[in-house]
Amino acid sequence: MFKHLLVPLDGSSLAEVALPYAAHLASKLDVTVTLIHVIERNPPQTVHGAAHLTDAESASRYLDDVAVRAFPPGVRVLRHVHTSEVSEVARSIVEHAGEFEPDLIVMCTHGSGGLRDWLFGSIAQQVIAQGSTSVLLVPPSESDAPPVFACRLVLVPLDGDPAHEQGISVAIDFARLCAAAVHLLMVVPTPSTLSGERAATGRMLPGATAALLKLEEQSAAEYLHDQLTKLQSTNLTITAEVARGDPAKTIVSTAQQIHCDLIVLGTHGKVGMDAFWQGSVAPKVSSQALVPMLLVRLRDEEHTPVFG
Repeated sequence: MFKHLLVPLDGSSLAEVALPYAAHLASKLDVTVTLIHVIERNPPQTVHGAAHLTDAESASRYLDDVAVRAFPPGVRVLRHVHTSEVSEVARSIVEHAGEFEPDLIVMCTHGSGGLRDWLFGSIAQQVIAQGSTSVLLVPPSESDAPPVFACRLVLVPLDGDPAHEQGISVAIDFARLCAAAVHLLMVVPTPSTLSGERAATGRMLPGATAALLKLEEQSAAEYLHDQLTKLQSTNLTITAEVARGDPAKTIVSTAQQIHCDLIVLGTHGKVGMDAFWQGSVAPKVSSQALVPMLLVRLRDEEHTPVFG
């Protein structure tokens, strides 16, 4: 599934939250892991409470230490320090993703609120929009103990777009890897959670809007039934449900209710993830979810699938 993982690190324990997830994949698969640190121009003295790594020698020692203590013996761990100072760390990571061509970037979402949103847009969104790399976003740990990644249940939100079904295939591969179950979710808005033009139409034609949403709910149930039928041959435990409400909030609440360990979302990147990205579902889910989120970079049908 994966052959090369890229893990950006800034020297802080917060960024290192991503390491157990990269190590878990490395222990399951024959992968190469590249740890990267970018030297920032005019950096603050500390970053997330840790001394900022401002010179190549310190950064190299740090990455050497991480390679030994965070990964199982036998895993091929490469280290790269970008020594030329840059003012835009996010863009530098994007450029290195293009240079190293990893299959997956594993990174912490770094905090909450404005900083977390900024990093999501500045790094993860740029990587997806400008390249072909999927991103595993890991939320900050709520405890001082290092996180342990044990994937038992994967949540896959869907919107009925056949292109987004590539996300299902990645989720299935991930579930096989971890011996996990899969839960498919489709969220149909309620009249009060509609946005944009649909919200305006709902206010003008409440009865018609309610009827259309009911039809959408029925179509979603039929769509999920078809997906379950297609996936019977996987021999995995796969369940599905249609929920009503605000898409992002419902995805997050469902993840909490079913105690999932991973959320998988597909994105077209440059064209804006259709219903998901245009509706800001992915950033909202990332900012609220307490579990990792795998953003799968979708390919056009005429191109090679995301993962073979």
